[in-house]
Amino acid sequence: MTEFDSGYKLLFSHPELVADLLRGFVPEPWVAEVDFATLTPVKGSYVSEGLRQRHDDVVWKVRLREQWLYIYVVIEFQAEPDSCMALRLLVYVELLDQDLLRRQELSPDGRLPPVLPVVLYHGAAPWTGAVEVRELLTLAPPGLERFGGDGCFCGGACRASSSPKLTTCAR
Repeated sequence: MTEFDSGYKLLFSHPELVADLLRGFVPEPWVAEVDFATLTPVKGSYVSEGLRQRHDDVVWKVRLREQWLYIYVVIEFQAEPDSCMALRLLVYVELLDQDLLRRQELSPDGRLPPVLPVVLYHGAAPWTGAVEVRELLTLAPPGLERFGGDGCFCGGACRASSSPKLTTCAR
């Protein structure tokens, strides 16, 4: 972690600055519905299946309407666009999701909560890197489009299944 990363981590360890970040840089109507008084820091060190750790990020949770929203602030002083940042963020968010599963911090219906990934970029040039994993993928042949980028998979039931999702690979 660089000295700049450490400074950002310190700044975004304060709930007021996280609230200001959302209000000032996320131009979405739902931000007005966030209960900023509920901002709570979340343990920000995640271990991947390969035992690699991430310590440098800041994660908060906050109430949005009737559910928790996790805000994942990637603390890497990005001075230049990173062409693969979308893929890196996907990995970071999945590490958070795995941690939430382990700790059983799921919604009442047993699902994972939404996560808002945030990257701090200070470069002089406009951001040119992908902002969605789909932008990094080669176009799939017809019929395979739905399997790229968002974790959709095709599975066959090894025994009788009443789930049409597994047998048809439908969304």
